[in-house]
Amino acid sequence: MAKTIGIGYQDFEEIRANRVFYVDKTDFIREWWEKADKVTLITRPRRFGKTLNMSMVEKFFSVQYKDRADLFQNLKIWEHEEFRNLQGTYPVIFLSFADVKDTSFLNARKKICQIIEDLYNHFDFLLDSGSLNHKEKEFFHKISYDMEDYQASSSLRALSNYLSRYYGKKVIILLDEYDTPMQEAYINGYWEELVSFTRSLFNSTFKTNPYLERAIMTGITRVSKESIFSDLNNLEVVTTTSEKYADSFGFLEAEVFKALDEFGLSNAKSQVKSWYDGFTFGNRTEIYNPWSILNYLDKRRLAPYWANSSSNGLAGKLIREGSRRIKQEFEQLLRGRAIAVEIDEQIVYNQLSTVNNAIWSLLLASGYLKVVRTDFSETTGRRNYHLSLTNKEVLMMFDTLIHNWFSESNDDYNDFIQSLLKGDVKAMNTYMNKVALTTFSYFDTGRNPSTEEPERFYHGFVLGLMVELADRYTLTSNRESGFGRYDVMLEPKRPGDDGIILEFKTQDVDCEKELTDTVKEALSQIQRKKYETLLVEKGIPRENIRKYGFAFCGKTVLIGEACRT
Repeated sequence: MAKTIGIGYQDFEEIRANRVFYVDKTDFIREWWEKADKVTLITRPRRFGKTLNMSMVEKFFSVQYKDRADLFQNLKIWEHEEFRNLQGTYPVIFLSFADVKDTSFLNARKKICQIIEDLYNHFDFLLDSGSLNHKEKEFFHKISYDMEDYQASSSLRALSNYLSRYYGKKVIILLDEYDTPMQEAYINGYWEELVSFTRSLFNSTFKTNPYLERAIMTGITRVSKESIFSDLNNLEVVTTTSEKYADSFGFLEAEVFKALDEFGLSNAKSQVKSWYDGFTFGNRTEIYNPWSILNYLDKRRLAPYWANSSSNGLAGKLIREGSRRIKQEFEQLLRGRAIAVEIDEQIVYNQLSTVNNAIWSLLLASGYLKVVRTDFSETTGRRNYHLSLTNKEVLMMFDTLIHNWFSESNDDYNDFIQSLLKGDVKAMNTYMNKVALTTFSYFDTGRNPSTEEPERFYHGFVLGLMVELADRYTLTSNRESGFGRYDVMLEPKRPGDDGIILEFKTQDVDCEKELTDTVKEALSQIQRKKYETLLVEKGIPRENIRKYGFAFCGKTVLIGEACRT
């Protein structure tokens, strides 16, 4: 009989106590312990079982669970006698930064200090244990949400000392979602302050802590060593491209298919695969997101569960405000193609908006992209990653995200699309100017208003066209046809529909006195370079090819159409 699906469980003890559906990942305990790395940082996308695995490790090693061997009986780890003897034998400090999502450094700092204060309260039996001297008790009582920086930075090291002396063993420290405050700090503008605070805390806790046995940190991204790990040289980093622990987070295809069989859903395997397969860790492929699979087993309906389970604001912001190149590469991804980029898996958050390839590193770490293959150059020592969108669920997420870019002018944008399909140039001009006025600056960062703003807008606009017209047209941009590269081409999928070519130009005030001159130059370029060649070669009559020139001057747009031949 199939077990009950429990949605939202992150505590290992609760899962075992409530006998809800669980995929056995306890062999991670053995694998991690045998590797014997002092401090391990594991990065995985959200909702991939990081918190549950950390809870599992805590319950296994913590001396406070020495009488709970029943939690692990009949699981893989219990097959090894030497590990049965390890269960419940270490003091464990377990903390999570998952809820540190504040808009100011002051509040984020207070939240972190409050988490540490709660830990001290959990171990307050130490005060009456006789193992602390008078000054140590004074320090213990000073731990609070508003403690001084020097107290905060040394607090976990001091607690390690107290627990180590009480139990006669060094401690295991587990820090879950270590990078959540980092992302919020970047988004809300207090990055440097938080980095300074956490660097001192991490150095004291994980490097200069003589009472530390082992430690695990988990997160979504590998924050650059220069940011917060500059003093931490004993760190083993396991990212999504690493071989270690490749099958310890997420569900393998065999595990998913076994669950589908168990719940009487064997006939759904191909659909589930097309929606939710695609994640890769190291050389391990065919990995599924647990959140989507559990929700599908529970609701028996295909939907973008994982993609819609939290805000994708940072990813959307970086693509929307990105350069022309970023938008063009993203267009390739939306068309189901791979892009080849050289990436550094260390995320430098304060460079995300200035370093082109940093966004691909973030999207890979976040699970939105997967590695199709890698090319390594023996000559340069550089590695190129071929990346594509992970699966159908992720594609749908980005379709929705792009659609929402025009939400403030949604009626006008939809009216423009309808006018474009009808060939109504007058209406196109009316609605396009309304759209541009509302959304122009939305596609720029606002930090460096520049001459690139029109390009940022129209390439974002092109992505919007891709999403809105996907059923009727194949949209391409910046591709060769005739004697040059056109800006945008809409190739009809339905017989009888017109082909459409769009050329965008920013007014050159030195050569073009009026926007009408810029429109004429755009249309002349379409004719002169014979951009229609590709459509003609695909059997579309020349008289069924519409050509439009878009001229930009600030937030004003003028659209003109070439006479059909």
